[in-house]
Amino acid sequence: MRAVGEETLQPCPQCGTEIRTDARFTRWCAACDWNVDPERAESDEKRSRLESLRHELAQRYGEQLLAELSAEGEQRRGGRDTAGILAYAIALAVHGVTATLVASGLWILIAGSGAVAKGLGILLLALAWPLRPRLNRLPKDARVLTRTEAPELYGLVDEIARTLGTKGVDTIVVDTEVNASVTHYGLGRRLLTLGIPLWEVLTPQQRIALLGHELGHFTNGDTRHGLVVGTAYRSLSLWHYFLAPTPNPTLLEMFVNLVYLVPRSLIQGVLMLLDLLTARASQHSEYLADAVAARAGSTEAAVGLMDRLLVTDSVVTTLHRETNSRRTRRPGQSSTDDSEGLWEALTAHMTSIPPSEYDRQRRAAALRGHSVDSTHPPTHLRRRLLLTGPPAPATVTADTGRADLITAELTGARKALAREVVRDGYGGV
Repeated sequence: MRAVGEETLQPCPQCGTEIRTDARFTRWCAACDWNVDPERAESDEKRSRLESLRHELAQRYGEQLLAELSAEGEQRRGGRDTAGILAYAIALAVHGVTATLVASGLWILIAGSGAVAKGLGILLLALAWPLRPRLNRLPKDARVLTRTEAPELYGLVDEIARTLGTKGVDTIVVDTEVNASVTHYGLGRRLLTLGIPLWEVLTPQQRIALLGHELGHFTNGDTRHGLVVGTAYRSLSLWHYFLAPTPNPTLLEMFVNLVYLVPRSLIQGVLMLLDLLTARASQHSEYLADAVAARAGSTEAAVGLMDRLLVTDSVVTTLHRETNSRRTRRPGQSSTDDSEGLWEALTAHMTSIPPSEYDRQRRAAALRGHSVDSTHPPTHLRRRLLLTGPPAPATVTADTGRADLITAELTGARKALAREVVRDGYGGV
């Protein structure tokens, strides 16, 4: 093996082809795919039974929908199908159980007499309390950007929303996740969460594609994340958590684990059934949101966004490395000084990633079925669909002046989050 700059040259141990690889990244062979995905087995072992089902569904429906949406004349639009209606009915049944527990508990407390009746009524109400449907709330520790603090960012979101035929968001929150998301909170209020690590490594046009994708979820509808089904999911997941077996149990805890086995299995079965019924619609929603991203920021920007999502592990690794080095060097300096330049170092690393690493990640994604999470189609399939058909031009373009103003608006949040990461260590995913 010999080095050339940051690259290494050596023959492939499997086929003998000369491998030219950046020494900072995994060595692999483009000719025979040797070592293209060394983490595959480890990632498979980490999944629970429910996670494995969701991953399998993401791959299965992702491939089916890719074929359908790639077909000539296929209408790319949402809508509730039979599976969605059944999921809705199951969710209503879950909420019906809660209502029955509440009604029964109150009736026994009012009509019953004696300590036993009162105790039973209180027990039923106590069981109903964690199962109740709950609206999302804005976290108390959320780092909120108000319209007064970030008028240009809100203005960009509003402009993209208008081009998509929807409205903007009520609140924008920034955090340290390598992610972005939208959701409802309270009574119909819209929340956009932007992870600064992801935002920083995107070009201005890719940021528009990202915002278009997230706003696209409001225009297309997603059964799994709707109010009725979404709250039922949260209720069932909480019950499943409460009934989880105690590890290393005592004799009494072994008995409790045994008692919990039937209801826990029943709840897990309902969760799996909801996954089966909503997985296809969820995958479809993501593909539609990707199409919206291309319409807002251009196909080129949306594809670039997909590539960045493929290398999010590199974002996490870089932040861990930068955080550790800044926390251990120059012990006499404050953490505020050490946090300076964190995001710039991350951006510089991501810019330096060679094309061969993106190629490896795309091939590994095809083997592993990589996706952002279990509710998304595999990323390589999303990228492939974006490249099907003529490329879409941007309806919203990145203006240098506006980009600079948005960067200025984020300065305070960027500095505060950098200090937080350096002080506490990076734990985002």
